[in-house]
Amino acid sequence: MPNGAPITTFESENTEQADLRGGRSPWFARAEQRSRTDITENLKCDALIVGGGITGSLIAEQLTRQGLDVIIIDRELPGRGSTAASTSMLLWEIDRSLTQLAETYGFERASRAYQASLQAVRGLKSLVAELGIVCDMRNKDSLYLAAGPTSKTLIAEHALRRRANLPGAFLDHAMLLEHFGIARAGAIVSPDAADADPMQLAHGLLKMAVSRGARLFEAEANAFDAASHSVGVQLVDGHQIEARNVILATGYVMPKIVHSSIQTVSSSWAIATAPQPDNIWNRGALIWEDSKDYLYVRTTVSGRIIIGGEDSDEIIEPEARDALIPEKSRILSEKLGALWPRANREVAYRWAGTFDTTRDGLPLIGPVPARKGIYAAYGYGGNGITFSHLAAQLIGGLIAGETSPLIDDFALERDGKAAA
Repeated sequence: MPNGAPITTFESENTEQADLRGGRSPWFARAEQRSRTDITENLKCDALIVGGGITGSLIAEQLTRQGLDVIIIDRELPGRGSTAASTSMLLWEIDRSLTQLAETYGFERASRAYQASLQAVRGLKSLVAELGIVCDMRNKDSLYLAAGPTSKTLIAEHALRRRANLPGAFLDHAMLLEHFGIARAGAIVSPDAADADPMQLAHGLLKMAVSRGARLFEAEANAFDAASHSVGVQLVDGHQIEARNVILATGYVMPKIVHSSIQTVSSSWAIATAPQPDNIWNRGALIWEDSKDYLYVRTTVSGRIIIGGEDSDEIIEPEARDALIPEKSRILSEKLGALWPRANREVAYRWAGTFDTTRDGLPLIGPVPARKGIYAAYGYGGNGITFSHLAAQLIGGLIAGETSPLIDDFALERDGKAAA
């Protein structure tokens, strides 16, 4: 390889997959294991994906679809990190409302992000159907509930969404109570959401990529040498992979090669009840609230109710986070009773996870500045899987020589502030 390019060390601060989650989710309990092999020689490829969770799996599927020679490496079992802790609510609505995003970036840029997210969920559902991946994916409505005593902000949000040609309808208190049996001031109900088993989804995508020739290895990267025509990736075991493109899909373990000040680390807790398929609200719509640290609720195929929230950006150390699982589970159970009084609140699973969020609710996707050939794919926030699918499309397009205004919208070095 040409000389003169800087060697960048991959520093993950010794975070293990087990540190990213505590307890057990329903899908982690029944997850299959994807076999991997060790690297025994230096390798070359068109694209190296660092990380084998849901993001890496989606990117592997996309790049093998484009005919690239792909290698995926993960130091742990694929999907056993944050993917296993995900509640897998596939929303196209972003953590920041369209109103909030438009106040920050203007209506055009905000609506572009929302439309891209909507198309990403639609595209992911089509992809799963096309590939025949068995992952309990179901089409769902989303129910965006008023968190306070009035629905004034939701009425304004709905009007702005209509201007952006986004689907959905506003329900006042009486309509919400009639159609869903939920007593809140109001809600926006929207189509085109979905839910799924994230572990089965990730493994199904990996299986497809491997069937097309992708190679999956147990390995850990610790340095990058970004040269003019390729990137040399040094592995902990001493081997090297030379790749034309490197995609960082390392989830919530962000290497120090990536610099961004817009994201923060937080923790979230969740519980899943015993199955109660005859005790579910109308069509099991995905529920979330109009508040910063919102409550989120979904069901499973077997009729379990999953409720999560109680997010904290102060309690992020694994031991402290996991020590709160019993107390947070009790609080979530009480909140479930308040939201859906007829629920059987017997807890079958309880868990916690570490997640990153961004100030504007948008992902970090695109080229790593000053590191030619290295791309970042971080679908941070409550739309992680949705944004991961969008990342696969955008990065696949960049490698193929395409571009998109979304690359600037999701740039790693943006500050999350309105343009002057």
